[in-house]
Amino acid sequence: MGEYLQEAVLPVQYDNYVFDLYGTLVDIHTEEDFPKLWEKLALFFGYYGAIYEPKELQKRYAALVSDCERALKKTLEEDRHYTHEASPEIEIGEVFEKLYQEKGIVADKTLAIHTGQFFRALSTDYVRLYPGTQQMLASLKKMDKKVYLLSNAQRIFTAYEMNVLGITKYFDDILISSDYHTKKPDKRFFHILLERHKLDVSHSLYIGNDSRCDVGGAKGVGMPVFYVNSNISPKNDDGKEADYIVENFCAWKEVTI
Repeated sequence: MGEYLQEAVLPVQYDNYVFDLYGTLVDIHTEEDFPKLWEKLALFFGYYGAIYEPKELQKRYAALVSDCERALKKTLEEDRHYTHEASPEIEIGEVFEKLYQEKGIVADKTLAIHTGQFFRALSTDYVRLYPGTQQMLASLKKMDKKVYLLSNAQRIFTAYEMNVLGITKYFDDILISSDYHTKKPDKRFFHILLERHKLDVSHSLYIGNDSRCDVGGAKGVGMPVFYVNSNISPKNDDGKEADYIVENFCAWKEVTI
């Protein structure tokens, strides 16, 4: 993150604050490639009669993710309403359901979700709030600001992680990309939020840690952006098009007038 780490404090003149999650409010590290993960996940599938070798399971998981992404993109392209969809987002629970089906097991959605969550737990080294996150969000609510989440993520992971971290209560609405089959930087994802809550972009601030998804996406709909260069921002990312920039971000300060 660099030698000098910085706290970030948000400007107070906006009515609406729209946040990214991972790398902005939440620090996370996941690793899906280590063999033990796939050994344990294969054992879990085996509990329900779906017998996989670990390497076979890893290969089929990757292939099904790609297949689902291609199928969704094709479906959206065939729908005249979504011909300009640039960033389709699958629902990952469907992948785990298909993995059972390939072994002749009919898995209900609950089992598919629990399997996906077990996979997430196995692959997660840590998930934690950046220091000051709760205090900052609480201070926005005390000032009667509207607070929203717009995150590229999977609901079966993210909604539960937010509950564990104790931050769900601070948001007036939470939009997770897997629910809408689109993700940042696609304008459609931003417009869903803007239109649902009749937000004036000039009175709204987007906060994120990625130049392409967050800065580019928000700027594409005319929203000012607060960029934090965090430990999990893309390499060599500078957020130079943002209206506010915090380099070497490490923590949040409370918002005060």
